[in-house]
This record gives sequence, structure tokens and C-alpha cells, in this order.
Amino acid sequence: MASGYSEPVERLLAELARLPGIGPRSAERLAYHILRQPPEEAIRLAIAIRDVKKLIRPCRVCGHLDEQDPCRICSDESRDRTVVLVVETPKDLAAVERAGAWRGLYHVLGGRIAPLDGVEAEDLRIGDLLDRLREPGSEVREVVIGTNPDVEGDGTALYLARALAGEGVRVTRIAKGMPTGSSIEYVSGAVLADAISGRKPME
Repeated sequence: MASGYSEPVERLLAELARLPGIGPRSAERLAYHILRQPPEEAIRLAIAIRDVKKLIRPCRVCGHLDEQDPCRICSDESRDRTVVLVVETPKDLAAVERAGAWRGLYHVLGGRIAPLDGVEAEDLRIGDLLDRLREPGSEVREVVIGTNPDVEGDGTALYLARALAGEGVRVTRIAKGMPTGSSIEYVSGAVLADAISGRKPME
């Protein structure tokens, strides 16, 4: 059935509809918004997308996304290098940074263990974390597990605690102030700061 759209618009709709949370109607709204904008504004969007794909890469140390490698956080000598906060995604790292609740280093797992979604422990950057701890000259004395307090996040935290046993570091878990089932990405800065300061040892 003919859609009534020209081929370039059809291509734009198809690409927009591939974005997470964007269905056909949302794709249409976004496409019309782009079409109504002056050409220079639409080109700015296209350039921003191009630059992100061209310039941003995962940090080889922590897995965060940045223009430089190692990233700006890993390269910041003012950070406390004795503590590492383990988070699931770069979005979680960004949420903690916005809260101003952490001055240590990070380790981004790249997800969480979720067998129903086909994600196993070996798919995450757990081995990279162990390698960091075992590097000669490593200053890390505490690993804070900051996975989300839901079923998969808790399972990942338990797996990490077992993997870290015997590595000579204190293993703690953010707890106080983080409601069960919540997501770090959406928790307020004050609650997140409370959760980090109130971390407790992993049993």
C-alpha cells in the first residue's frame, strides 16, 4: 500500500522508527519536526550524530564513552584511585557524576547478567575489572558495586562479589536510599549520594 511519502521521507521514517521507544507515529512527529526546521538546524543535528559516531569511543580502562582514551575521569589525577564504583552503563555513570556524589574511579560493565535476554557474565566487562585489580601498582582498595537494585542487578552484584573474593579488596554495595526496583539513571542526586555514602559490605 502506498504511504503517500516520498522516498527520502520514507527512509527518514524508517531510520527514526529504529530508535528505542520510537514507534511509527513518534517517527512521523520527529520527521515533520525535522522537515519544518531551517536547513542549518537539521544539518546541525546530522553533524552531531556523525561526530558522536566518529569521535566517541569506549575508554580502555573503565569502559565509559568519551573522546579521549583513557577517558577524562580515568585521567583525572584528583580522583581517589583507591575506590572503584562498578555501574551497569555509561548512563548510570553520568547520573552519578551529575549528583556529584563520587570522586573515585568507575568501571562500566556494559549491562547486567540477564539470562532471559541472552546476557551472561562473560558478555560483561567483569574480566577487565579483575585485570585492573591485578595490575602491578594498582591502588584499588575498595570496589563499590552500583548495579541497579532489581532482580538482574542484584544477581549481577552477587556474581561480582563472588568473583572479587580473594582479590584483596573490600567489596561494598550501594544500598541506603535506593528503592528496590529503581534505576540509578532516574534516582535523584540526593538519594544517589545517600546510597553511595551508606554503602555496606557485600555478604
